[in-house]
Amino acid sequence: MMKKNQETTRKQRQYQGGFTLIELMVVVAIIAILATTAGIYLFGALDDADQAKAQSEIKALKAAVTAYMLKNNRRLPESLEQVAEFMDPPKVPQDPWGNPYIYTKDGARKYTIVSYGADGTPGGTGVNEDISSDKF
Repeated sequence: MMKKNQETTRKQRQYQGGFTLIELMVVVAIIAILATTAGIYLFGALDDADQAKAQSEIKALKAAVTAYMLKNNRRLPESLEQVAEFMDPPKVPQDPWGNPYIYTKDGARKYTIVSYGADGTPGGTGVNEDISSDKF
């Protein structure tokens, strides 16, 4: 009788469930592929958000320049620091990449506000593309 119990116990050990190393490696590989795919889309969305923030801040700066002009007999400010009082909070923001917005006067009534994008240099494509007040 003892012998029969030992055989039954051995058979139970042989058929106990569990994962093999190969199965675990396949699952880890699948998770890595999914995480990489999600990461690519996440970073793309973050870049889009930075560009949208820059556009929004440029629009707010344009409104502040307009308010400055109304208060100062339609004269353009010499720099963006002069319009800070019309911003909320009252300071000139930096672009989402930590660079100052570039303000240039093009005559008595025309001006441009530009962010040079992620690379901080003129020109570029994608996330490095310039965002200008002339575009909207």
